[in-house]
Amino acid sequence: MSTDILHEQKNRSLLQIAIFASGAGSNAKKIIEYFRGSKEASINLIVCNRQGAGVIQIAADSQIPVLIIEKERFFNGDSYLQELQHSSINFIVLAGFLWKIPETLIQNFRNKIINIHPALLPKYGGKGMYGSKVHDAIIAAGETESGITIHYVDEHYDNGDIIFQAKCNIEPNDTAETLAEKIHQLEHENFARVIEECVSKI
Repeated sequence: MSTDILHEQKNRSLLQIAIFASGAGSNAKKIIEYFRGSKEASINLIVCNRQGAGVIQIAADSQIPVLIIEKERFFNGDSYLQELQHSSINFIVLAGFLWKIPETLIQNFRNKIINIHPALLPKYGGKGMYGSKVHDAIIAAGETESGITIHYVDEHYDNGDIIFQAKCNIEPNDTAETLAEKIHQLEHENFARVIEECVSKI
């Protein structure tokens, strides 16, 4: 049997993950590196809603296909379900993806879409709460701790069942920027591992 055929059979036996991302892609990069050579899962597609986003170059460097999506088809069309099925995707990871996931995808990937949120849900979640807006609100409220929440995605913003949380302390001299650095560290330390734990149960 040829090496190419063996490689194709191996890929078919792995769970195929699509990463949805909108920005620089630092989490996506960590996830790609973590799953390189994994026997559990393979990162098979990067889905992005912004031309020129940094995650596109990260995908190119790792020779992972990129699907650029546009809003009308995503929300009012088939939500690119055909492309995801064509790529044999059976698990979706949201890593800094700023659009709400449409019901078409939620129904077809029930309990197979997870998101990471830069706060300890249910606090500081919901529509419009992402990135620096979350950190600004937490600092303004005088909170003494924050963290990350990894959760399943359902029909509502930041509402699905919580899978994992990790905390960090907020010092009196912390700013939204220094808090963001702490949160990024928690994300990079934990997200890929938690993804692996989730896919191992499928």
